[in-house]
Amino acid sequence: MPTSPRYDGLARWYDGYVQSADVTSVARGSLELLLGHGPGQCLDIGCGTGIAFPVLAALDWTIVGVDVSGDQLAVAADRAGAVGARLVQADATQLPFSNGSFDSVVSLLTHTDFDDPSAVFREAARVLRLGGRFVYIGVHPCFGGPMVERPTEAPPILHPGYRRSGWWHEGFGDGIRSRVGVNHLPLGDFLSAIVAPGLRLDQVVEPGPDGDYPTLLALRASRVSDSAETPARRAGVAELR
Repeated sequence: MPTSPRYDGLARWYDGYVQSADVTSVARGSLELLLGHGPGQCLDIGCGTGIAFPVLAALDWTIVGVDVSGDQLAVAADRAGAVGARLVQADATQLPFSNGSFDSVVSLLTHTDFDDPSAVFREAARVLRLGGRFVYIGVHPCFGGPMVERPTEAPPILHPGYRRSGWWHEGFGDGIRSRVGVNHLPLGDFLSAIVAPGLRLDQVVEPGPDGDYPTLLALRASRVSDSAETPARRAGVAELR
């Protein structure tokens, strides 16, 4: 587990930012449409301050939220308590759960925060049961990346740098980039990272207002192979009750 997770010290600021952001309501709506109803055990990877918990609870899922940032989880505690969610502090590349232990896995607005998104998606596939649903909703690599300037009332302006994968601390957009940076993946690398660990893409959507260039990319996949199964790793784990 990192000695100082990026959002420690910023959790209150981030919660205010993300709760008021237009993309958050779009992401929640997409989650509801793509995931569908439980019951069952649902893991929320990179749950942050718990923005997905109300949707998951309304869909009748039993929620486990995992995040590396203790500060984020402290903010999430009230939302978790309201819906009976369990919180676990752990690195998303080393999830402390057995193979196939969840009926569904979700993650919202996270891949640009991970040092190794491919490793996280492998872990998501590992802890998902065969036939289980994985829903991911995040920043669109083509139209929401750090090289994209989005004027308020005009089409986005695409600047050079789309193929430059890795961490960006400069560019256009909101305060997240200047505070913690974003890890950009071109679209092909992003989709390859999803399907590599035994997941099959079932649906891909670009949610948002009709006629607008999408800020988000949302997908649903299902686990169709045992290739993701490896021994579960237990390092750096704390459960918050």
